Amino acid sequence: MGPSEVRALADRLGLRPTKRLGQNFVHDANTVRRIARLAELEPDDVVLEIGPGLGSLTLALLPSAASVLAVEIDPVLAEALPGTVAERAPALADRLTVLTTDALRLTAEQLPRPPTAVVANLPYNVGVPVLLHVLESLPSVRHGLVMIQSEVVDRLAAPPGGREYGAPSAKLAWFASARRVGPVPRAVFWPVPGVDSALLAVRRRPAPDAEVTRAEVFAVVDAAFAQRRKSLRGALAGWAGSPAAAEQVLRAAGVDPATRAERLAIADFTRIAAARAFPARTDLA
Repeated sequence: MGPSEVRALADRLGLRPTKRLGQNFVHDANTVRRIARLAELEPDDVVLEIGPGLGSLTLALLPSAASVLAVEIDPVLAEALPGTVAERAPALADRLTVLTTDALRLTAEQLPRPPTAVVANLPYNVGVPVLLHVLESLPSVRHGLVMIQSEVVDRLAAPPGGREYGAPSAKLAWFASARRVGPVPRAVFWPVPGVDSALLAVRRRPAPDAEVTRAEVFAVVDAAFAQRRKSLRGALAGWAGSPAAAEQVLRAAGVDPATRAERLAIADFTRIAAARAFPARTDLA
């Protein structure tokens, strides 16, 4: 759908985009076709689309996948989407299922079938937590392409060692590899956002091999980056109980206590969590 069609549909629905729901709708056909192409969907993919909005991206995804599970928090938009698809792509209407719910509370049990891919224009204000929640709660998701604020994409795709690497980068790496695919111009949205957007591709990979839980590892990540300017000996003092205890755990994990959080990969954080959980072990490093 083009700009005039998007606005006409919004007017018909009495819709006024809100910042609270992060509603910036894509109205450029070339952009949605580009997203569908870069998502690398297979004919048997079941696509989870979060925040379909007025349906521009939905219409581009339906020809490329077996089905689309569209999760929309706005009941007005959720109710209108099947009609939009039936009007503009009647032959593909049976491929669409719409769920009216908050993506942050989505569970596998709510879905009629396990999704294999996630493709979404994510709201800027909750993009990271939504992506992490999907990867955690829906292990059937193997790959995806999401559009988020450009600087957030840079952080999520950043490898260890730089300023952009942080807690979100490390947490995403637990679930998947990530790479920046390219920018998305502001002009393709209505209303025009005040920030730049970009595309992030993710591909599921096995979690680090460890006897500790994801929650235990993420607790280390959060503590380490909460005071990222400090050495790990200082940053993890509260988590471990004291600077001396933190140093003991770090040395047991084979990590230099003087280094900083941004130097560590998710496997390093996993070893640190395991070293604290199993202090008698000497083979963690």
